[in-house]
Amino acid sequence: MFRELALLDEDTAAHRRLREAIIERCLPLAEHIARRFRGRGESHDDLVQVARVGLLNAVNRFDIDTADDFLAFAVPTMMGEVRRYFRDHGWSLKVPRRLKELNMRLKAARSELTQQLNRAPSPSELAEYLGIEREEVVEGLIAADAYSTRSTEQELSAAGDGLTMNDTLGGPDPNLQKVVEIHTVRPLIADLPERDRMVLKMRFFDNKTQSQIADEIGVSQMHVSRLLARALATVREKAG
Repeated sequence: MFRELALLDEDTAAHRRLREAIIERCLPLAEHIARRFRGRGESHDDLVQVARVGLLNAVNRFDIDTADDFLAFAVPTMMGEVRRYFRDHGWSLKVPRRLKELNMRLKAARSELTQQLNRAPSPSELAEYLGIEREEVVEGLIAADAYSTRSTEQELSAAGDGLTMNDTLGGPDPNLQKVVEIHTVRPLIADLPERDRMVLKMRFFDNKTQSQIADEIGVSQMHVSRLLARALATVREKAG
């Protein structure tokens, strides 16, 4: 169907009908993906709509000349859309009130210290300013993003089966610790060179592979690997 679609003029009724037929055929897949994320504080209907947005994006971006398996392309695209939705609606993941209040204090402290120091404060400096432990600062900063180990490693039910959000998000990520470190020192990322910031965002927030990043910015995959390593090393060093 996609090969036939590629041959049609986008402005024709035939193109619109065929595109709509493809989307309609794949709608059950959006329902299936939405069900995988149920029980996380968001309505099923909202999740279905988000998954459908991912489906539309997949249909629009799929290139039959470079790939022949639409589902292999559509599923991660739709999953990524739902992940972004949860990331952007962080408090829906039932972050405890204590952490919400701590986050408000951290925001105020970060603003004050940034003016005093003329740079973003480290977690240790925030802890000293607020008179709390550094670990509390780390916990608050991670909770602010709500796409964290605290939320994603929490069991999804009281059944005792050990099923967590990480399980339904595609399994353990070998780079998870790096992601947590990035969230913890988010204020320091702004100090990185523009390309380093862009590469970090694409890798850890847009869920792109090193190969995809390399294609997008026009460098080799090895160069992307070096950029990531350098950026992460800089962030860790500044975190103190």
